[in-house]
Amino acid sequence: MIPQSHFLILSALLFSIGVFGILTRKNAIGILMSIELILNAANINLITFGKFLGSPDGLGQIFALFVIAIAAASAVVGLGLVISIYRNAKTILVNKLNLMKW
Repeated sequence: MIPQSHFLILSALLFSIGVFGILTRKNAIGILMSIELILNAANINLITFGKFLGSPDGLGQIFALFVIAIAAASAVVGLGLVISIYRNAKTILVNKLNLMKW
């Protein structure tokens, strides 16, 4: 059986990679992918604590499903915004965008 600490270390690594990606990416799609990494790290934590704390009703898995649904909805909205910005500004590089000067 894999100990709980391994799952938490994996989650911390995914979260750290996601935060690093948000802070360093210049591409809007890369930033959205980094946000998805952070949400996946949260899912690993939810399922880990749900399993190791002995929740008989599967509450961690239920919360993880809600996070997956919210992540899918935010990805759709985020990609819609990226497409709209690309149509108007002809770039998806975040540092070249100035929404007030279109």
